[in-house]
Amino acid sequence: MQLDDLDIADDLTHLSHKHEQMKMKTTSITEASELVGLNTHKGKSTILKYNIESTNPISLDGEVLKDVKKFTYLDSIVDDRGGSDADVNEWIGKLRTAFLRLKNIWNSRQLLINITVRIFNMNVKTLSLC
Repeated sequence: MQLDDLDIADDLTHLSHKHEQMKMKTTSITEASELVGLNTHKGKSTILKYNIESTNPISLDGEVLKDVKKFTYLDSIVDDRGGSDADVNEWIGKLRTAFLRLKNIWNSRQLLINITVRIFNMNVKTLSLC
């Protein structure tokens, strides 16, 4: 069995191994959508090529879809290198920001250490579990 697409709400990500497959899927999805009254927003539609030799653009109704190096899907970053580095770096940045926003609490002499630890657990650790 092969994973062909990922659907969530009004977003669709379809995966293809070959350039021709991508063109066919893009066209067939657009045609099927139009039959039920839905339109593909060409300005929001993007193509991410991973490990592919073809530099030919994918077009829809004569309009070339934009090639991107990365995109976010379900709060995870997918990039053209296929690794998780971009996603991990994004989470490290979010955790760093959350930690630094609490700088006044860390430096406070009025709060007990157990209160500071509880605030850390509620604000920084919970973000790392997302």
